[in-house]
Amino acid sequence: MDFPPYLASMPMHAITEIHGEPGLLERFRLEIQSFDETARERLTVALDLAAELHRDDRRVREPYLNHLLRVAIRLMHHYQVRDVDVIVAGLLHDAVEDHPDELAGDAGGEDPTPAALATLSSRFGPRVARLVAAVTNPRYDPSRDRNEQYREHVAASLDREPWARVIKVSDFTDNGVGVIHTVGPKVESSARKYRPLVPVYRELVTRPDTPLSAEVKTHILGQLDLAEERFSAILDQPAHHH
Repeated sequence: MDFPPYLASMPMHAITEIHGEPGLLERFRLEIQSFDETARERLTVALDLAAELHRDDRRVREPYLNHLLRVAIRLMHHYQVRDVDVIVAGLLHDAVEDHPDELAGDAGGEDPTPAALATLSSRFGPRVARLVAAVTNPRYDPSRDRNEQYREHVAASLDREPWARVIKVSDFTDNGVGVIHTVGPKVESSARKYRPLVPVYRELVTRPDTPLSAEVKTHILGQLDLAEERFSAILDQPAHHH
């Protein structure tokens, strides 16, 4: 497949729309070229595992892997992250939540989450497992509001893991700013779920211990503003009566 020479500077939604998963895979390959061989190897192994685990997962109109690729590319390109553990955790950030049984194997049992995290730890190191754990949603209490529990979990787990904030913000940006690239009832439900989190992320991003440059923080705050505008456009429409 032929990709344009400017693929490395194309916006991610444009790559997604025009070239799909092959384009995002190629862009990922371009992004990791500046890493050393050991790092490239780890990143490729993580990508292969993510592709395998999520092979049948769809996300509205696209393969789920597209989302994971965009989260990782955003970390490298827009957030200037060179920390390989963080990018590996970005690729695998939904692995334990969505496919704990596959990761846990025979060690699974009633709650496969600890065994799934142990698998990641043995393959990619304890730090990767810790970062993935911080962005993995817990089992919800069915008697309480699900979105409220989600918000509490996000605030608490990201409070103590500065690098996990960086992964989660990339994930959130993909969902939030990307909300206009989706279709159907998910548009409104996503906007409802995510809108109350914008101020939470704003506060987390601007903390002194969040390990990003001032320039990157400014970029992220702009993206959060954009997400908020899009949520408002979706949720605050005056009712149309025919």
